[in-house]
Amino acid sequence: MGDLSGFMRGLRADIARSRGERRSEILHRVTDLFVTNAGEYSDEQVALFDDVIVELATAIEQEARVRLAERLAPLRNAPPGIIRSLAGDDAIEVASPILRHSERLDDPALVESAKTKSQPHLLAISQRRSLSEAVTDVLVERGDEQVLLSMAGNSGARFSSQGFAVLVRRADGADALAACIGARPDIPPHLFLKLLATASAAVRAKLEAESPRASHEIHRVVAEITGRIRAGVLGAARDYAAARTLVRALHAAGRLDAARLQAFAAWGKFEETAATLALMCELPIGAIERAMQAERTETLLIFAKAIGLSWTVVKAVLLLRVNEKQQAADNLEHCLAIFERLKQPTAQNILRFHRMREGGPLQ
Repeated sequence: MGDLSGFMRGLRADIARSRGERRSEILHRVTDLFVTNAGEYSDEQVALFDDVIVELATAIEQEARVRLAERLAPLRNAPPGIIRSLAGDDAIEVASPILRHSERLDDPALVESAKTKSQPHLLAISQRRSLSEAVTDVLVERGDEQVLLSMAGNSGARFSSQGFAVLVRRADGADALAACIGARPDIPPHLFLKLLATASAAVRAKLEAESPRASHEIHRVVAEITGRIRAGVLGAARDYAAARTLVRALHAAGRLDAARLQAFAAWGKFEETAATLALMCELPIGAIERAMQAERTETLLIFAKAIGLSWTVVKAVLLLRVNEKQQAADNLEHCLAIFERLKQPTAQNILRFHRMREGGPLQ
């Protein structure tokens, strides 16, 4: 290949005399030379190219930088300095090919981009052939839903236990994301349990349809959820702050009614359902939560009868209560029989007793 060092010295002299389009031409020629023989250069020779390309690339237009990024991104031994420079470009058109494809980017560089760059930059990173836990830990915290979906669907992405926990938390109420996470074979069993605990019936049905192998496990886990909810061991205490704020706002606007309660239950919104019942019954949320998690349904049915809910609404709450799509028909029939036998005045007397014992309304 001759004296590359001498060639580069001469090239630097040419660069010093050049401006504008001439610099772009030189860059194109140097890039051609590198790409054509990339596999034959030593580390020292790559470093020579790196210095020259970095110098040239600082003063070229964005379109030229895009072309440079596209040409260098697939090369395993691309000059590392220019790769870092292109990856850090604020223009996503420049950075994207490098962030998505370049194997020259190490984890510290990817983590830095994940911490500081825009959502399109994060999306590009999420599409890499492989992602380490150090990188996904940042992406799950900063990424929007599109980034999270991309990562969850990337078989080459690896997640730490904490990363998976954040993913599961952020999937609450996001069916597409929940289904994507639930379909991953590497999700830890205890987090799969938590995911199913908050997933909608549609998500569980989708997981069953896409993975018949998981069907038995999903039924087993859903059954286990029932016991764990009742035992109070699904994890940290529920946070009702947002639900209380929403429910109070709906009540103030005159939009909190049985239909809204049924919708919350049908959507799998436990906190909003409990907060709505608490306000309707004039009880603390804790009392409603206990009634919804209790093994026996009588207390919940009494509360529902006292405030005049229909069986259709009550059934939606019962199905949410146990988080089980395929609850036994005879169990629901038993609940219906109890509900129909209840006299509303009796239920209202019992509710008044609970109010006195609990000591207050919605908290």
